[in-house]
Amino acid sequence: MNYLIKNAFVINEGEIFASDVLIENNIITQIDRSIEPNKKVNEINAEGLYLMPGIIDDQVHFREPGLTHKGELYTEAKAAVAGGTTSYMEMPNTVPNAITHNLLEAKYQRAAQCSLANYSFYMGTTNSNLEELLKINYKNVCGIKIFMGSSTGDMLVDNPQALENIFSKTNVLIATHCEYDPMVKENQQRIIEEYGENIPAYFHPVIRNEDVCYRSSSFAVELAKKHNTRLHVLHISSAKELSLFTNKIPLKEKRITAEACIHHLWFCDEDYTTKGNFIKWNPAVKTAYDRNKILEAVLNGNIDVVATDHAPHTIEEKNQSYLKAPSGGPLVQHSLLAMLDLYHAKKISLPHIVKTMCHNVAEMFDVSKRGFIREGYFADLVLINLNKPATVSKQNILYKCGWSPFENYTFASSIEKTFVNGHLVYNNGIFDESKFGERLVFER
Repeated sequence: MNYLIKNAFVINEGEIFASDVLIENNIITQIDRSIEPNKKVNEINAEGLYLMPGIIDDQVHFREPGLTHKGELYTEAKAAVAGGTTSYMEMPNTVPNAITHNLLEAKYQRAAQCSLANYSFYMGTTNSNLEELLKINYKNVCGIKIFMGSSTGDMLVDNPQALENIFSKTNVLIATHCEYDPMVKENQQRIIEEYGENIPAYFHPVIRNEDVCYRSSSFAVELAKKHNTRLHVLHISSAKELSLFTNKIPLKEKRITAEACIHHLWFCDEDYTTKGNFIKWNPAVKTAYDRNKILEAVLNGNIDVVATDHAPHTIEEKNQSYLKAPSGGPLVQHSLLAMLDLYHAKKISLPHIVKTMCHNVAEMFDVSKRGFIREGYFADLVLINLNKPATVSKQNILYKCGWSPFENYTFASSIEKTFVNGHLVYNNGIFDESKFGERLVFER
């Protein structure tokens, strides 16, 4: 299927301009103010709509294998494309953990059978799987994930020598979850002793405070500087951590980069009183001051990318008491809409949204021919209507878990169409599931 998108406002590489875009097979073949194709195409009138590259989300948890009561590669990728995300990088803390070459490749084989979006999967780490890390071909694997804070299974890497080995001997991007686990346990025990075990969710940012994050993230940065490791620190949640990063050099020259997540740009500790465990994430949503400083860092380049850390749990799991309720929540269907609301609030520009959710992710991970609207690149594209509101309801939530922290909220914009590899997979609420996404390739 070939498509000609006519009269769109294209958001790309720092500019907004009126243009047509021609898609032939899975590739963008022409970008021009007025295109007259020499073959039959499906013409789309995009007058008044904005065209941008598809979102590349560098941190999601789609829960397959082993946790499919929460989410599946099929359901969560479907929600992703409905929200304008055309590619994702998924985390290894599934069951079993993706900590061997064979287990990792099994996830790729499954995604090829069911994922409507393009995909890559991180290789997981333990205190003892260095040999497995070294045998991976990182031209077709996005990177290595280290949980320097609590996680499922055997994935908490807390052995100093193991960390030294991983940082010094691997030659690929290492993404880290940074929280200092002994301090978390100490803070939690102190709160329990003072208030009892039936504590409310607003203690979450007290237990997992800025010092918990800084202690771990600063250690990761120290290791990276020592070994010249390519380090990417995920989901920065506190203003204190921002001093660890810089905007003084171009992204391509950075060896240490950082990510902000939607929930840390949107919510603050005041929201625990109404949303409770449903905004319980690790690292914790903290103060309004932290939230504002994180957005400021996204704007000035101290933080390089915006992602979701999409991590669904069932309503029943979230409705447990604070100490029993798991951390994480679903976001990938609404991440772009949330950022567009920040645009409507005059807090960020459209080109900067595209820079931090598309261009920079592609550049940081060396993703091949994605993340930009360029001739010869894969046609991963999103058409958005900035003036058509979209209300989140039980009826239109696509996550398998069936809930969203944005439920009953009305966004100012809506997603009209999503193309993945030139395939119109999402069209105003209608899906064409005749083609699946592709495995991401990295130019390394």
